[in-house]
Amino acid sequence: MFSPALTENAPPFEDFLKAVEPKLKRLLASYNIPTEDAEDVLQQSLLALLYQWERVRDPERWLFGTVKRNCLMYWRTTRRKIYSAVDMTILEWLSEPVAPTQERLDLICDLENLIDRLPKRCRRVLRLRFRLGYEPPEVAAKLGYRTSSIGKITNRCLHALVQELLASDLADKLPVCKSTDRRHR
Repeated sequence: MFSPALTENAPPFEDFLKAVEPKLKRLLASYNIPTEDAEDVLQQSLLALLYQWERVRDPERWLFGTVKRNCLMYWRTTRRKIYSAVDMTILEWLSEPVAPTQERLDLICDLENLIDRLPKRCRRVLRLRFRLGYEPPEVAAKLGYRTSSIGKITNRCLHALVQELLASDLADKLPVCKSTDRRHR
């Protein structure tokens, strides 16, 4: 598995792992990643190090930098999943004609009030998305954004909306808020 040069010039990979294990546990704990997911993040980082082992000058420093980056990527992906769920839930909720008319109008009014509290950019994006039902590329075209950046802009606006939603009493009325883990804010 290891080349002769690797075993002559550096400690074996297993010895290296034993030496850095306590520090790695502290690092992963500082990012508050659930245990199962932390194992995946660590495994991904260790595999990357193993493939690069002969070319890495300072394996510990390289591993810690990679673990930190992978932890940040984990939370970024998790946030995107939450925003996507909020996006889909709000769109479904607004399209459901099953709710009594007055209840539906009250919820739409509450949503509009939440959107009114957001920065102008977000108000425009979210109104086009939710009130008028435009798809992301259409929103980008209407507002003069690049299609490639509208996802990031929409996610930021959804984040702001979620923050307003969680701060309001409307949070208990929407299904997404009952199931969303508030730790990931």
